[in-house]
Amino acid sequence: MARIGLTGLGTMGAALALNIAEKGFDLAVHNRSNDRVDDFMGSAGDLADKLTPTYELAEMVAALEAPRAVIIMVAAGAVDAVMADLAPLLSEGDLIIDAGNADFNDTRRRAKEMEARGLGFLGMGVSGGEEGARHGPSIMVGGKRESYDAISDIVTAIAARYRGDPCADWLGPDGAGHFVKTVHNGIEYADMQLIAEVYGLMRAGGRALDEMAEVFAEWNRGPLQSYLI
Repeated sequence: MARIGLTGLGTMGAALALNIAEKGFDLAVHNRSNDRVDDFMGSAGDLADKLTPTYELAEMVAALEAPRAVIIMVAAGAVDAVMADLAPLLSEGDLIIDAGNADFNDTRRRAKEMEARGLGFLGMGVSGGEEGARHGPSIMVGGKRESYDAISDIVTAIAARYRGDPCADWLGPDGAGHFVKTVHNGIEYADMQLIAEVYGLMRAGGRALDEMAEVFAEWNRGPLQSYLI
C-alpha cells in the first residue's frame, strides 16, 4: 500500500511526485488523462518502483494505507471539482492536501467544508518552481496541527534545507499556509520589479551589457545573493 497519493501530474505535480518517491515514500499517482500517467511512469526511471500508477480516483484511494492522505496538485480553478469527486471516496479521518496556488479565502472555505465531512484539509504553499518541487521547495502549510503532524515527515523530507534545517513548517490554521505563500509571492514579484528597474536605469544611463552583468554578478556574491539575481 502507498503511504500517500497525488493527483495532478502536470509540471509541478510530476516533479513533486518524483521528489517524494526519491525520499523513500511509496506514492500512488493519478491524473485525469491516462496518457499523462503512462508518460510520467515512463520517465520515472528507477523511482518507478516507489510509484503506483492509477487511472481513476477510486483506484488511487484504494491503493492508499489508512488513514489516507491525498495531495491535489492542479490549477486553482479545478480544485473544487477534484475535491467534489475525491471527498466521497474518503473516510472519516482521511486527509486532503491542496498543494497548488490558492486564494487563502478559498482554502479557509474548503477546510470548513471538509471538516463538516469529517475529513482533514491542509493548504500547502509550495515555492521554487519545477526545480524546487523536484529537488527541494520551500513549503508553507496551514490547517489543523494534527493534520500536519500526520504528514510532517514527508513534508520535511522533501523540502529544501537552509543550514541543515528544512524550509517547511506548519504556519497556523486553515488558510495560513496559502496566505504566507501569497505574501511570499508579493515580495518575490516586488524584487523582480526592482531588478528590472535597476537594469532599465543602467541601460538608460548608457552602461554596456557586460558592465550591467558585472553589477548583478557583484550583487550575487554578497548579501543580495539569490535565485532571482
